[in-house]
Order: sequence, then structure tokens, then C-alpha cells
Amino acid sequence: MRNSDYIIRFEKESDYRDVENLIRESFWNVYRPGCSEHYVIRVLRDDPAFVKELDFVMEQDGRLIGQNMFMETVINADDGRNITVLTMGPICIAPELKRRGYGKKLLDYSLEKAEALGYGAVLFEGNIHFYGKCGFDYSSKFGIRYHDLPEDADSSFFLCKELKPGYLRGITGVYQTPKGYYVDAGEVEAFDSGFPFKEKLKLPGQLFE
Repeated sequence: MRNSDYIIRFEKESDYRDVENLIRESFWNVYRPGCSEHYVIRVLRDDPAFVKELDFVMEQDGRLIGQNMFMETVINADDGRNITVLTMGPICIAPELKRRGYGKKLLDYSLEKAEALGYGAVLFEGNIHFYGKCGFDYSSKFGIRYHDLPEDADSSFFLCKELKPGYLRGITGVYQTPKGYYVDAGEVEAFDSGFPFKEKLKLPGQLFE
């Protein structure tokens, strides 16, 4: 996709390091001191569930300013079926360009491409105040539960968007996060040591230690 201000295209192998650095800059000290998302994408690219046809970067004046990617996963339905769905992320925009509409443009584009490939729904962890603008709602409204989460726990972080209207109609069950998202802290540290030093800070609002 080409716009007068940016282009959205497939990620290339030659982009990998720049994308990882972009993700690192975007997520650093946001959810925890430092971050792991730049290593997560390195791991996910080699995962069989990685959807290469939905691996996008956003470029402006020859510089990468955003990225998004998707993984296949399943809902273990209560009736015994495994329902194929997508999960998403990491997704990011360069820190200095956040809150200017680029994230929504990238997300809308990538969701359109996912729908065109025939996928029926996307479920992932995110903030409803942003992702609700792109048609996401609480997964609980679809009868889908987050794995390993107690029934009385807050699940407002767990979001869903049907790409095919009615795809999840009549389905209840448990969503499974792809195993590739769970990375070893020691491996993250070793990987991060290859990047320029950044100070890890414990900040208010972080979700993890």
C-alpha cells in the first residue's frame, strides 16, 4: 500500500535488525523494565504458526516507522472442536510518531489483508481504548476465555474482532496463546546485549517486574 506520506509492505529479511530495533525502542520500559518484544519477534519468525503473508512494515522516507505481524492459533471450543483464529503482535509505531494515526492505518490495513486471506477472527491482548477504534471488543462478549485465567479475574485486556461476521457465533471455549510468545528471560538478556545500551527503569503503570 502506498500513500503520499508512507508505504506499507511486507517485511524482508534485510529489515529484520531494523525492525527489532524499532520494536525495542517502542516497547522499552513500557510494560516492564527493558522489554522482550524485540526478541519475541525473532523467535516467532521461525515458528510454524507465523503467517508470513501477514508480516508488514510501515516505511516513511526510506525509514521504518511501524510493523505488525500475526500468528495462527486456536480456540479449544467447549464442544471439542479446535477453531482456527489469529493472534497479533508485537505491533508498534516509532515512539516519536505515536498518537498521529499511523498505528490505526497500519492495523486497519493488516486486518483487511487477514480477512482477504480467509481468516475469521483475531484475538489478542490489548487496550480497548485504542483497539476499539478498529472494531475490537472484549473477548468475553464472544464467549471466549483466556487460558489459565480464573473465572473471576479481570479479562478486559483480552480482545477480539471477527473478520467474518458470525465466525464465532455459537462457539464458547478457551483461547490458547502460541508457545512462541513465551521466551526465556536469560535468552532475552543475551539477545539484548547485542543492541546499544539502554537503561532499564521501573516505572508506574508497568505490568511486570
